[in-house]
Amino acid sequence: MDGEEVPCVRVILVTASREEGPGIARYLVEKRLAACVNITEISSCYRWEGRYCEEPEALLVIKTTDEKVREALAAIRDVHSYILPEMIVLPVISGYPPYLAWVKEETLS
Repeated sequence: MDGEEVPCVRVILVTASREEGPGIARYLVEKRLAACVNITEISSCYRWEGRYCEEPEALLVIKTTDEKVREALAAIRDVHSYILPEMIVLPVISGYPPYLAWVKEETLS
């Protein structure tokens, strides 16, 4: 990466109902807790409260920074309808510096 500092960017993976996903995405972007959110429709198979479930959901890939990740997780918890939403934080160890700089810029308050 030519010695350029890469901002510590995190990607948060969240599943939500298909109807709920766009609202969560908009909330995070408008509050500058995320620079961008990708939403894709998925089908999830899981066990919940002792029974097998198969549900249509939305997978959200949320682009944010180390500095905003805790606040973003708290905000998701505030607006998500699930008792136990999937919120997984993955580090971005490298990437295209101009894009990573844009993510950092878009999440500045």
